[in-house]
Amino acid sequence: MNEALIEQGKDSKEIKPGLGQRVSILGVPLGFGAGLEGVDIGPAAMRVARLNQRVAQLGYEVRDLGDLRVERPSQQPEAGERLKYLREISHACEDLAAEVKKILEAGELPIILGGDHSIAIGSFSGAASHFRERNETLGLIWFDAHADMNTPETTPSGNIHGMPLGVLLGYGAPELTHIGGVAPKLDPRFCAHVGARDVDPGERELIRRLGMRFFTMREIDERGISNVMDEAIAIASRASGGYAVTLDVDALDPGDAPGSGTLVRGGLTYREAHLGMEKISEAGGMRMLEIVEINTTLDINNRTAQLAVELILSALGKTIL
Repeated sequence: MNEALIEQGKDSKEIKPGLGQRVSILGVPLGFGAGLEGVDIGPAAMRVARLNQRVAQLGYEVRDLGDLRVERPSQQPEAGERLKYLREISHACEDLAAEVKKILEAGELPIILGGDHSIAIGSFSGAASHFRERNETLGLIWFDAHADMNTPETTPSGNIHGMPLGVLLGYGAPELTHIGGVAPKLDPRFCAHVGARDVDPGERELIRRLGMRFFTMREIDERGISNVMDEAIAIASRASGGYAVTLDVDALDPGDAPGSGTLVRGGLTYREAHLGMEKISEAGGMRMLEIVEINTTLDINNRTAQLAVELILSALGKTIL
């Protein structure tokens, strides 16, 4: 990290949100959980969009840890496989969990750059382990067009990026649910899902059985994003240790974020997404931030990566005035 940029951020009177705070940026170029190639370059795209420099200009001390080493698959999955690339994804998530835990133990805020959303299994597992050792619980705010709560029995594709939230709740393959040695990692009472508009039948049944709070796009339309975020933050804040935030870019409207392999029309607008992140920053309970599923092969002029960086800045305290 350029020390001059960090010092410039510290000296500016206009940028105070992160003054004296430290963040660690870690890329996870894993795309095996997705159906299309291209999300593995998401971390690089966000760095090209000057993520490090712009976070430093907010007054944060920035430590870029580079990218997690991801094992390449030795063979392609068989037709009809219900857990594609399970071995490679479970190994990567084990390593990611250990890295996130180290970052938190160092007193730093982890900013995790995906990669597909299967990496949330590792990132949240590491964060939850850190707080569990302190006898604290961790909440979660999950932005996504999809529920991501399929299991090997309900998945229509076999792609693990459609399963991570279910895994954290204790449903799925033991190789994933027991990363870190404990399952489940998340209490559904401390989880708020924001932006759903494409939910599979098996997921819908599990959501109802658990009584989880899903803020669908219809509810956001009816109530407004401000009210929804107030309630979502209140739910995640019930956890004693604070909460993690993970955002799949397909939660955003494709007109603003075209670089996604799982586009669904009618998502969060540019301004709604920023207000959501600004509300999270103001609440002060965020313990980890993750952005995933930027597909560089589908993006237009790096537009989605640019927006992802802007949303990270809003979550870290950047305001209009």
